[in-house]
Amino acid sequence: MDRKVYLDNAATTFVSSEVLAEMLPCFNTIYGNANSLHGYGREASAIVDRARDRVATAIGAAKSNEIYFTSGGTEADNWAIKGIAHAYANKGKHIITSAIEHHAVLDACKQLEAEGYEVTYLPVDRNGLVDLASLIHEIRKDTTLISIMAVNNEVGTIQNIKAIAKIAHEYGVLFHTDAVQAIGSFRINVQDMEIDAMSMSAHKIYGPKGVGALYLKNGVRIDPLIAGGNQERAKRGGTTNVAGVAGFGKAIEIAVRDMTINQQKLRQIREYFVGKVTDRIPYIQVNGHPHQKVNSIVNISFEMIEGESILMLLDLDGIAVSTASACTSNSLEPSHVLRAMQIPDEIAQGSIRFSFGKNTTKSDIDYVVDSLEKAVDQLRSISPITKAGRK
Repeated sequence: MDRKVYLDNAATTFVSSEVLAEMLPCFNTIYGNANSLHGYGREASAIVDRARDRVATAIGAAKSNEIYFTSGGTEADNWAIKGIAHAYANKGKHIITSAIEHHAVLDACKQLEAEGYEVTYLPVDRNGLVDLASLIHEIRKDTTLISIMAVNNEVGTIQNIKAIAKIAHEYGVLFHTDAVQAIGSFRINVQDMEIDAMSMSAHKIYGPKGVGALYLKNGVRIDPLIAGGNQERAKRGGTTNVAGVAGFGKAIEIAVRDMTINQQKLRQIREYFVGKVTDRIPYIQVNGHPHQKVNSIVNISFEMIEGESILMLLDLDGIAVSTASACTSNSLEPSHVLRAMQIPDEIAQGSIRFSFGKNTTKSDIDYVVDSLEKAVDQLRSISPITKAGRK
């Protein structure tokens, strides 16, 4: 292959040079255990404290002690869902979430159902938005938690998080949001948006894999998810990943610092891409909200062909895309997100997620669209669905 283009940034991003420079001393210079009392430990602890301050500042938290470092977004989601549910079990065992959440939330809820909890999975409209009237209708006296993601990882739709949180609090219910795809896409202020708990991950914002965080508003109770140590104020056992934490702190600081210029560029790239694909490839459907969406994700259904076949042909040309979330890439089932958006299975099966990064260029897009048009034409020429339609 002559060229490589990476358009799967919603799955993971590269580690930026600034972030890597922040991390490197933690491997062989400041290598103490952050929970040790000697000088080496204090040096490492200072790095963790600085990262915690950076994360708190980036999301508008009241205090840095509201930030708890985790191994990533999946752990943060599991901890928020299970930990809050268990901590407030005496009040009730009813949880509300949406049908399009990441599996880290959905599977955590399934585990709670096996324990005797009740979970309501709210439907969404064809644009992927949760209906606020439906949410209000489902709230009960025994509802303890509402968890709705800020940005959908497959189609990019932005939920009305502030309004949902306000509704939750009007009924005395706690609110959690999975903000893994939202950080860096728009300004998040957890106080202004009335968020009680929020999950984050470093590797979506040019930070390292294996580290994330849970914001937990002071006063909100939560049961520990991992036992075995007094780390993270005795709420999350395990030796602190100092290098990863340092990288996360730097990555989220940069994400906020460069947000305006990055989003302007991503918006131009997205519009350029959608315009070219729409002009050159017929029988397509762009999924997600037409306006209320992030600039980095475009989900397109190509009728009469399979998305996996498109992915493989693009891969032969050095182009990386996705058929859905990376966490469900081995599943042959149509996307649960697209199904919830009332998109027929035969259309959903032909869907590809293109997710752009800050280094994506218009030249990259030109190359991708050329390859995409060729792949779609080739697959449709041998598709039995296409042939049947031509008879």
